[in-house]
Amino acid sequence: MSDEQQLTNTNQDPVALEPKKKKEISLSILKKRWLKFKKLKRGYYSFLLLVFLYIISFFFPLLINNRALIVRYEGKFYFPAFKGYYPGKIFKADVPGEANYSILQRQWQEKNSDNWVLLPLYDHGPYEDINVEGNKIYEAPSSRHWFGTDDVGRDVFARLLYGFNISVSFGIGLTLISYLIGVSLGAAMGYFGGKFDLIFQRFIEIWSTLPLLFVVIIISSIIRPTFSILIVILAMIYWTSMTYFMRAEFYREKTKDYVAAAIAMGQSNSTIIFKHILPNSLVPIITYFPFNVIGGISSLVALDFLGFGLPPPTPSWGQMVSVGLKSISKWWMVLSPLGALFLTLLTIVFIGEAVREAFDPKVFSRLR
Repeated sequence: MSDEQQLTNTNQDPVALEPKKKKEISLSILKKRWLKFKKLKRGYYSFLLLVFLYIISFFFPLLINNRALIVRYEGKFYFPAFKGYYPGKIFKADVPGEANYSILQRQWQEKNSDNWVLLPLYDHGPYEDINVEGNKIYEAPSSRHWFGTDDVGRDVFARLLYGFNISVSFGIGLTLISYLIGVSLGAAMGYFGGKFDLIFQRFIEIWSTLPLLFVVIIISSIIRPTFSILIVILAMIYWTSMTYFMRAEFYREKTKDYVAAAIAMGQSNSTIIFKHILPNSLVPIITYFPFNVIGGISSLVALDFLGFGLPPPTPSWGQMVSVGLKSISKWWMVLSPLGALFLTLLTIVFIGEAVREAFDPKVFSRLR
């Protein structure tokens, strides 16, 4: 290669690389962190799997249910999965109470009737017990009941999947409410400081000494805990941890030049807090979110196991473990909920590790 060609290539290299450099520089820090998160395959695929299963879980009443999706009887259409209860006498079935759609389907098929039933993919619901024909107490896993039945003949597989939706929803709901309180109060403490900060520090120290289990027991003895009430009770304690993180972040951020510039421009405190400081203080909020969800799920399972959680017959992993331990020989009653709990928490841990690595300030910082 001649000296002239080498000089030409050398002169072209900076020009060729310039668009790439501009493209890299133009990426926001959140975009860089998202791309880093996607490169962490274990956490990224765990995130996609959990989101997919959680979205699908809202359609379980259409996929896993003992109520038929559609019933065509004597030219009329019925929608039990949407409308609810239909007595057996409507379809001239010799079954007291609600119609057994599996039996109706079998009978009409044997008679080659024009009537037909469209059942869900898995035709057992989380609440049907021994009163439903064919259900038995502590039936071992089989082709009819994939994960067996419990102490009152309810299908374990159906309750397991419905319990997944309840557990994850509880963990996310508890974390969001705790964050709403903790982030707001921590931001105010860090921004205003002084006596306001000192008073609320003492209040949090006293409040955090409340024994959570005793509080739940006392409240449960007065009122029947529901999903919403239980979240509010636990959120009364869980908000304190995030308060300290946000307080420290706001103390650090408010000393920087951009905050001084905003104050000099006459911007209000709310604008400075929510528009300027809070976007720069999101790292602890995001990185601790998966681990707080784990704490919420674990708390619900523990309370249900002790009998102070959601009222029966709500599908609950903790309640299923409690029933299984009463008769340890029924291995499916212990293995199924504990296996589901282990896999769910492991998936969230993988997500949390990936988020924490992607948001590591040593990797990407707003000051770089």
